[in-house]
Amino acid sequence: MKSATPFDPQRLDMERFARDAGELQGRWLLTALPRLAESQVDGIAPAGWEVLWEAQGQRFERVGAPAEVWLHLGARATVRLQCQRCLHPVDVALEVDRSFRFVRDEREAAELDAQVEEDILVLDRSLDLQELVEDELILALPLVPRHVDCRHPAQAAAEPLHTAAQPASAPHPFAALAALKRNLT
Repeated sequence: MKSATPFDPQRLDMERFARDAGELQGRWLLTALPRLAESQVDGIAPAGWEVLWEAQGQRFERVGAPAEVWLHLGARATVRLQCQRCLHPVDVALEVDRSFRFVRDEREAAELDAQVEEDILVLDRSLDLQELVEDELILALPLVPRHVDCRHPAQAAAEPLHTAAQPASAPHPFAALAALKRNLT
C-alpha cells in the first residue's frame, strides 16, 4: 500500500520507503554536494552542472526471519577533473548503480558484511539520500583521471624533432662513443 505522505530524500525513513515500494528521482546542482564539488579542478563545480539520481525501496518478506529492507540507487553526473597526463581539465562522466541491504544494528552489519557480498548499511530512523549519492559518486571517481586521447608530455618530448637546426639525417649522438669503444677492443 503506497503512502500518501511524500518522502523527503534528506530525511528518508527507509523502513517506510521499502514497505511502500517507494520511488524517488530528482536532480541536484553539483554545488549542492560540497565534497564532490571540491574534487573539481580548482575546487569549483561549473555553474548549472547537475547530478541526476533515482532511488527505489524494496522489502522482501522471509519465512521465519525478519523482512529484508533494500534500497536501489542510481546516479549520474559529469565532473571536471585535472588530467594526470597533461594537467589540463578533463570532463569525466560518473555513473552509479548500487543496491544496499539494511540491517537493524552494527553487530548484524559486521556479521553479514563478512559473510555476503552485498553492501550492508545500518537501518537508521532517517537516511540522508543526498549524502549517500555524494558518497557513491566520490567512490566512482577515477584514481587517475585523464583524457582518452591525451598525449603525455614525456611522449611528446621523446618524439624526434626535425627542425632546420637539426636535420633528420644527423648522426646518432653516441656514434663517436661507439667508435671509440670499437677501437679499444
